This record gives sequence, structure tokens and C-alpha cells, in this order.
Amino acid sequence: MTARMDETRTKEKDFVTRLADAGEEALQRIADLPGGQKALTAVNDLRTRVDELAKKVRGIDELEARVAKLEKEVAALKKAKTPARRPAPRKPASP
Repeated sequence: MTARMDETRTKEKDFVTRLADAGEEALQRIADLPGGQKALTAVNDLRTRVDELAKKVRGIDELEARVAKLEKEVAALKKAKTPARRPAPRKPASP
């Protein structure tokens, strides 16, 4: 690596560190406000729910593929089991 790349990474780390510190300070200020703790709790609950929803959504593609495969199998079975139609027996003519 060059010295310039090292310098850029150091600046990025400094920026990220400063941003993290500012975020922590902002969260502390929010927690100190009246009702702030309640708001932070609500935000954390929301984050947890969004994470759970994201996990469920990731599984949808796999389920859709399985359903499509099963639908094809059912269609193939229906075609294989459909018997040829026999003509209905004729009723004898009344004399």
C-alpha cells in the first residue's frame, strides 16, 4: 500500500470514530430528555421487529421456488392420471 492510501484510511477511521462519538452523545442527550428513554425503547423495539421481518422476507424467495416446483409436479400428475373419456353408454330405444 502507498502512504496516501494509509493516510486516507486513517482519515476514514477518524471520521467514523468522530461520527460514532457524536452518535453516542446524541443518544445520551435524547435519553436525558423527558420521555426520551421511552422513545429510545420504542426505537430499539422497532429495530428488533424490523430485523425479525427481514429474516422472514429473506425466506419468501425460497418458499416461492418450492411452491412453483410443487405446482409443476401436481400439473404433471394431473396430466398422467387424466383418463381418456369413454363415450356414455347408449340407452336402448323404446319399442
